[in-house]
Amino acid sequence: MVFPRPEWEKFRERVANLPMSAQWWKRVFLGNAMDVEMDGTGRVLVSPELREGAHITRETVLLGMGSYLELWDKATYDEQEAKAVQGEMPDVLKDFSF
Repeated sequence: MVFPRPEWEKFRERVANLPMSAQWWKRVFLGNAMDVEMDGTGRVLVSPELREGAHITRETVLLGMGSYLELWDKATYDEQEAKAVQGEMPDVLKDFSF
């Protein structure tokens, strides 16, 4: 996940307030977070550690998710999207209209 600073602060606060039973997830979310800077052309360098953790190889998919972005390895995203579309629609979406 890629957050603008104000959204990261909100997310970080929510994670920090999770109960002790979620301590390892706190470590995953907060302990692996990294600040990044955009270069002069608006690009962001994703560290090798984060690329490895997300199994990102060469091709990626960047998704706008409202208040944050998701960066996926393209093959992984395509596989997960196909599974979701082939599966049954969640009940919460059955009455959703556009």
